[in-house]
Amino acid sequence: MGAIANRVPVGAEIAMEACASSHYWAGELQARGYHVKLIAAQFVKPYIKSNKSDRVDAEAFCEAMRRPTMHFVAAKTAAQQDIQAAHPIREELVQHRTAKANQIHGLVGEYGLVAPIGIGQLRTALPRWLEDAENGLTDNFRFLLAGLAEDLRYLDDRIATVTERIAHHSKTVPVAKRLMTLRGVGIITASALAGGLGDAKAFKRGRDFAPLTGPDAASTQYRRTRSLAGDQQKETVICGHCWYMVLERSCDTRKARRTT
Repeated sequence: MGAIANRVPVGAEIAMEACASSHYWAGELQARGYHVKLIAAQFVKPYIKSNKSDRVDAEAFCEAMRRPTMHFVAAKTAAQQDIQAAHPIREELVQHRTAKANQIHGLVGEYGLVAPIGIGQLRTALPRWLEDAENGLTDNFRFLLAGLAEDLRYLDDRIATVTERIAHHSKTVPVAKRLMTLRGVGIITASALAGGLGDAKAFKRGRDFAPLTGPDAASTQYRRTRSLAGDQQKETVICGHCWYMVLERSCDTRKARRTT
């Protein structure tokens, strides 16, 4: 950083590859008065003129950043990176909880015990199984099942903690609060979109942001032709919102038919 400060005047434009840690270095450079432009590597590749080297790559970035139609990646703040980290962590915890519940269902089934579908039903059944001395469970398996029940409670607590942080973000960040005024948008969707938006000024219109969520085949093709990286987590919440709107619309239609 000192070498850049000594050689590059403050206020200059600096192009960087949008890769791991690029948002951190973009923030550091912006704090020192530089204008940073992050570019996906796929956009720079057409401007590489010879075998790969640091000098050749730097020349390609300088050429790419001058293109008037170039797509730049919006640099994210530390707060946006925080909330973006929370969503994949929560998603992975939910997957672990689902796997743990399926494991419990499968193991107790070998002893003739069956719980209704759903984690809530399983939570209710576990204490009953452990306390029932006449259900055929051996002492050894009862000990193992108690450990699995404790694992499930731990995952529940972790998910609740992370969800609480996401809810706090949705209720305090202006962009997320505005998103929640839309019909069917809750704390998870609002937080995911607000965290992944970066600087909204980087998008000329809403359609430019839509391919980043990748909810349909057209967007997938758009990402391939434009070399934009889709976000599976945002895709999940967008698809969930779309299904909610479809189901709600269907319910409204059925109600209207009953009244006519």
